Order: sequence, then C-alpha cells, then structure tokens
Amino acid sequence: MKPIKRIVTLAIVGVFSVVAFQGADAAEKAKPAYYTHTVDNAFVKPYAVIPKRDDVVIIDARPIKRKYDPGHIPTAIAIPDRSFAKMTDMLPQDKSKLLIYYCGGPKCMLSHKSAFKAEKLGYTNIRVLTTGYPGWIKAGNVGEVSTAEVKRLIDKKSKVVIVDARPKKRKFDKGHIPTAISIEDRKFAKQASKLPADKKTPLLFYCGGFKCTLSPKSAKKAQDMGYTNVRLYQAGYPAWKKAYGAAPAVKKAAAKPTKSAASLIKTGPDGDFITVGSFKKLMAEAPDSVHLIDVRSPEEYAAGHMKGAKNLTVDQVEADTDSLPTDKPVVFVCASGARAGEAYDIVKMFRENMKVYYLNAAIEYKKDGYKSITPAS
Repeated sequence: MKPIKRIVTLAIVGVFSVVAFQGADAAEKAKPAYYTHTVDNAFVKPYAVIPKRDDVVIIDARPIKRKYDPGHIPTAIAIPDRSFAKMTDMLPQDKSKLLIYYCGGPKCMLSHKSAFKAEKLGYTNIRVLTTGYPGWIKAGNVGEVSTAEVKRLIDKKSKVVIVDARPKKRKFDKGHIPTAISIEDRKFAKQASKLPADKKTPLLFYCGGFKCTLSPKSAKKAQDMGYTNVRLYQAGYPAWKKAYGAAPAVKKAAAKPTKSAASLIKTGPDGDFITVGSFKKLMAEAPDSVHLIDVRSPEEYAAGHMKGAKNLTVDQVEADTDSLPTDKPVVFVCASGARAGEAYDIVKMFRENMKVYYLNAAIEYKKDGYKSITPAS
C-alpha cells in the first residue's frame, strides 16, 4: 500500500473509532443511575419491626395517596422523590443514622434518586431496597396502611375486616375504629372463628400504636391460618382518634344544591376526579364557576385547549402550589387524566382542604375547545 493511501486509511479508521467510542460513552451515560449500596428483604426485615426502632428510618419514595397509603413497609415514612426538597425536615438530624429507601421494584428509580439526594445532604449510611414494596409483599411479609387509607376503606364500605387486637373490656369497649371487630391477641386461638371463612378476605389488624406488638402478632397468626391478604394499621387507635375523634366517623349530610359549581360537580367514589358527564354540564352551564387549569406542555396547550383554561405544567403547579386560587374550585385537565391526576395529588399533599378535582378522561382538543371527552379506562 502506498504511504499516502495508508495514511488516509488509518485516518478514516481512527475517525470511526472515535465516533464509536463517543457513541458507547453516550450510551453509558444514558443508563439510569442506580445507587450502588443496595440491600435485600433479609437485610430490611430486622429493621421493619414493632416496637419501632430508633436507629433507622425506612423511607418510601413513591407517591403518597396512590402508593404509600394503600400499602407500605411497616414503620416506613413517606417522602415522595418528587417532593424530596420540600420534606427534608422529616429526615433525621443525625446524618450517620441508617436510611433505607425503597419504591416500586427493580425498574423504579425513585428510591435511587432520593438516595443520591440524601447523600448530597451529607447522609453517610444509605441503602436502597431494590425489590421495593412489591418484592417485600411477594416474599410473604405484611404491609402497612395509613390512617387516610383506613378512612377511605370505611367510607367505601370495603369488604375488608378490621380487627382490634387490644383487650376488649379495657380498650375496645371504651373506643375503637368504626366497623372493627374485637379479637384479642391473647385470646386469638379461641376467637379466631370470628374471622371470615374465605381466606382471601382482606384483613386489617391494629392495636395501640407503634409501640404495641399485639397487631403484628395477630397478623402473623392469621397468616399462619392461611389468610393471604393481611395488612397492619400500626399507627392504630391513637392515630385514628387524633384524626377523627373517638366516635365512629359519620358522613356529613350533603349540602342542598345551589346554582354553582357545587351543584354541578359530581365526582368518582373517592371524591378526587370529576365525572365526564358533570364536567360537560359544568362547561355548558357554569364555566366561570371553577378555575380550569390545563397541565399539559405549552406546545400542546398552544395547539388547542378549552376556552378559559389557564396553562400550568405539573412542575409549575408543584413549584407554586401556595399561589393557586381558592375562591372557586380548581379542575385540572390534560390529555389522558394522568398528568391532571398527578397535579391533583401534589396539591392535596400540601393543601389538603383545598377544593380541587381532576378530569380523568381522554380529551381530543381543537383550537378553541375540544372535539371529544371520554372516560379514561
């Protein structure tokens, strides 16, 4: 090969080599950043115990209402990764204390993201349970629910059986959670016949709080009997009493309809989303009675949106939740209900009493309104 031709060939090969290397380097950088200090269920189990240990903080990085409330690892606190910066006061002052993060399983990055954020704050003893809450339950461990979830189950008249494991005369008879039955842990074997025959029936055990061991003991006994859907409400009666009082929760009578948003808005069973039918009626009869906020991107909004809708992305809603108007109900909309629901969850996390709803629907927009709205599947 002639010298000049050889030089040109080598130059071309070198260029392709550099490009290939840069491509591989870019692909490597694009990979998700997994936190390196990971643990399994066997490591976590001795820490997720009652009485609650003070040498560890177990942290659920998932959304609160949709994930943490219905089920989390016992004693875990909720610090959603999206809200990390606003909830750092929940982290311990001692930065050498063990922090165990988890979220929705091996493909969920929320716990890893939060672990890195905690490390940047100076925490030095951080671990991530990579299998998350799904792996915890799959391994046969018991999950825990929040006070808000217990209230929701009762209000929905769920088929869950709530069991008070405390002494009947000294505790249960003096006050207990509405619909609960009494099965004293000390007398569990004799009173277990009170449990439903169907072993798939959801069971929820509670007692006197995070220092009370009666409910986890009873939950384990129920599992040993073959019950497959057993959870704890470990915050127990003290937390319920603080939130809702000693008397059984009684729903307030519905207010008489008036010619306003209140008379037109009909919601789903949890009171969070507005039904498609009532939304259409609201837009037709009283569009000015609510604040309509479109949480899609500015580009999507510019291509077509509902008349009177203001554009705020989900990130903008989160960053400026305190400035949202309160003179009228707020209704979030998007294209499928997903982003609108996320905006709703964010607002409710920080402004629980605010009148806010979201439209859980697929919407096809036109330049000055919408072509169709259908309930999301």
